[in-house]
Amino acid sequence: MRWQGSVVSINIAPASGEPMQSVDRIDAVAGKGLTGDRYFGDADSMQLTLIESETIESMEQEVGVKLAYADARRNIVTKGVSLNDLVDQEFTVGGVTVRGVRLSEPCQHLADLTDQKVLKGLAHKGGLKAEILTDGWIAVGESVRGQ
Repeated sequence: MRWQGSVVSINIAPASGEPMQSVDRIDAVAGKGLTGDRYFGDADSMQLTLIESETIESMEQEVGVKLAYADARRNIVTKGVSLNDLVDQEFTVGGVTVRGVRLSEPCQHLADLTDQKVLKGLAHKGGLKAEILTDGWIAVGESVRGQ
């Protein structure tokens, strides 16, 4: 069964500890990450992080925290995609093939930057860490597709 969602936001931070910046389009490099992001080329870090817009939006009702997409500190915000189901799966984001590696649980750093309640609000639905398998561009509005 094929499925399809979309990219609603792209966010990068130029250096560790810096605020996330939203961009309309980004270049993804296989095995390295997103150009301009703090983790680009860092072999010890994940190349791409994703989170569902629906999760960010529901946190206000669930735990009383309203976050802007960039404040979730994930690179790609999706709509209409169940990211938890994509661990060990290949899928495309725009023109880029990626593989889900593991869930991205919320961390204390994120809670310190936003609100302690995000630890509960994003538990087991904090997104997905993925590796980039092919070079290409990702733009807001493009599809997220898989089987």
